[in-house]
Amino acid sequence: MLSAESLEKINREIAKYPADQKQSAVMSALAIAQDEKGWLATETMNFIAKYLEMPAIAVYEVATFYNMYNLKPLGKYKITVCTNLPCALSGGNVAADYLKQKLGIGFNETTADGLFTLKEGECMGACGDAPVLLVNNKRMCSFMSNDQIDQLLEELRK
Repeated sequence: MLSAESLEKINREIAKYPADQKQSAVMSALAIAQDEKGWLATETMNFIAKYLEMPAIAVYEVATFYNMYNLKPLGKYKITVCTNLPCALSGGNVAADYLKQKLGIGFNETTADGLFTLKEGECMGACGDAPVLLVNNKRMCSFMSNDQIDQLLEELRK
């Protein structure tokens, strides 16, 4: 189900916890699986549950609670815009509207070429850096003016 490399990464995460608490690595295991697969299919979550010796429903609960997990295929680049109040007051909504216009999609939609999915995000812990975008849950982009958004989109298209 997962590559030997991903299983090795999960095993390193499991080793951080007492032997009888391997389920504590569930968030890391889901992130590692998602990095490999691109999203978390039910079969992948079931595999993680078995691997961590925990009920599948407990894995589903984690995966559906946090918006960093993709439960369906998305574009190659998931761009999440923080629209919580502090970011909204500092340009988050303006950045979101600009992205919608530039990409021709709304939140929770993917461009026709499959390159971009736009998501609305909750607080990313960088209120002073607003507007803030997160690319594929890994790269935080701060102080995103329209020009910087254009540069980011151009970079990702290459």
